[in-house]
Amino acid sequence: MTITVLGECVADAFATDGRPGELSLTVHPGGGPANTATALARLGSRTRFLGRLAADPFGALFRDRLAGSGVDLSGCVAAAEPSTLAIAALDAEGRAGYTFHAEGTADFQWQPAELAAVDLTQSVAVHTGSLALVRAPGATAVEEFLARAGAHATVSIDPNLRPLLVAPERYRERMAAWCALTDLLRLSADDLALLHPDQPVAEVLDHWHQLGVPLIVLTLGEQGALASLDGERVRIEAAPVQVVDTVGAGDAFTAGLLHHLAQAGLLGGRLNALTVDQVADACRFAAAVAALTCSVAGANPPWAAQLTTL
Repeated sequence: MTITVLGECVADAFATDGRPGELSLTVHPGGGPANTATALARLGSRTRFLGRLAADPFGALFRDRLAGSGVDLSGCVAAAEPSTLAIAALDAEGRAGYTFHAEGTADFQWQPAELAAVDLTQSVAVHTGSLALVRAPGATAVEEFLARAGAHATVSIDPNLRPLLVAPERYRERMAAWCALTDLLRLSADDLALLHPDQPVAEVLDHWHQLGVPLIVLTLGEQGALASLDGERVRIEAAPVQVVDTVGAGDAFTAGLLHHLAQAGLLGGRLNALTVDQVADACRFAAAVAALTCSVAGANPPWAAQLTTL
């Protein structure tokens, strides 16, 4: 059975030393959903990516990375619009900040007809999130697609807030609808701080459970993760690793979580049979995948064989 991932591909451009008077950029394929699809396929999950890929050089870069990792691209749309570009800068701890060039780009132009033809009968899970879930005009079509997907598959969402492009208020406005649609909500501590800066974590998680989402996983960087299954909570430690940067770590964690749950035969519904011990096991595996991603530069998730290094 397949895990289907829908969302954007982003060209992550990192500034490097160039000649005097010039700025050199090294471009890596990125974008949260594309990173998650890449990581899933490298771990061994049968993975399909639904994206709108441009015909420019960046689009070719995305195709090469995804296909080279084993991702099925048969559901992608050949888009006339250009690719999304992000200029990335790393802080002293290896965390990336981005400046986006995303107006009128391919990723956010989804039309209902483009998604209506997607066959979901072989998908045990559908994952999406980030900008494709909130940027007009495509966001409405994506939400409608998720509502349809829920009849066949476990729905997973990673909001992955980008406040420079979309105000946190927009995400906050949609959270109730997303909690009703999704079975697994994975977000970072930074996301939570932007959404509800003045509320206790437990209070926010309980509210989201009441809105309908059974499993919430909050990643906490070097402090590990907090998982909440219908209010029953468990903490997971981060896997020890020498950090190069944290680019793509959250996306890799999501992939590890979905892969482990799929391998255990736990995806394909509303997670009603899931136990907190199974969640903890899946999160430990996901933490290892995220740690290995942090041990190399850029969003370069590990292959399954590399997990033995931890």
